[in-house]
Amino acid sequence: MKIETIKYRKERKMRLIIVRHGDPNYEIDSLTEKGWREAEFLSVRMEKQLQKEHTYIYTSPLGRAKDTASLTLKKLGMTATEFKWLREFEAPAIDEDTGTYKVCWDLLPARWTSEPAYYDKDQWMNTPFMKRAKADTESAWVYDGLDSLLKKAWIYKREWLLSCRACKQGYDCAVFAIWGVECVMLGHLLGISPVVLWHGTAAAPSSVTTLYTEERREGIASFRMQSFGDLSHLYAADEPASFAARFCETYDNKEERHD
Repeated sequence: MKIETIKYRKERKMRLIIVRHGDPNYEIDSLTEKGWREAEFLSVRMEKQLQKEHTYIYTSPLGRAKDTASLTLKKLGMTATEFKWLREFEAPAIDEDTGTYKVCWDLLPARWTSEPAYYDKDQWMNTPFMKRAKADTESAWVYDGLDSLLKKAWIYKREWLLSCRACKQGYDCAVFAIWGVECVMLGHLLGISPVVLWHGTAAAPSSVTTLYTEERREGIASFRMQSFGDLSHLYAADEPASFAARFCETYDNKEERHD
């Protein structure tokens, strides 16, 4: 996909908000006690930040994302649209270094940094590991789903949009998602390989990533990311960030994740 050729309705501007689920309890596909606190602090922020009459909310079908969204939805008195393509990015394969199954965002640095294709937004899915994982099929599903969401949102209630040209507030699309899929979405919108995002960034649980549309040519919109992985709602409540998004800082620290 070439970003410069995406055409949307010019009547409105859009703010796209991608929220990662709160601190997860993977065993029951929900949230830990800390995760529920994070979701509550997040909902206070979202209630202030989102305008109910100008907001559309979407969520992954996974419990940890829906539970995170539930507190925001309750405060806003809204319901969310659930999309199957927002579930976990399911593309594991046998890793040559370990001989075990690995997900796409869990490759050793020495492996992915040595292959130039991993840095290419159009070729990352064609490496041997990604082919075994069928990442091309999985990513195409996410790309198509995101494009469909944005196009439908852009023309949603078109008569109202046209009659309110003078309104300046625009509207919001809030997506409660999973880390693996979030990076694929961002890569698609910004023209970046998700492999670089998966391994080089960390959006902690309950974090908020915000993008805005820009229309520098009439009728053609592109996205600019204003903030990534923002946790100000946690800092305001004196709640520490979860370590769940990261790996060990030092190899001999057995209390941190080493997988």
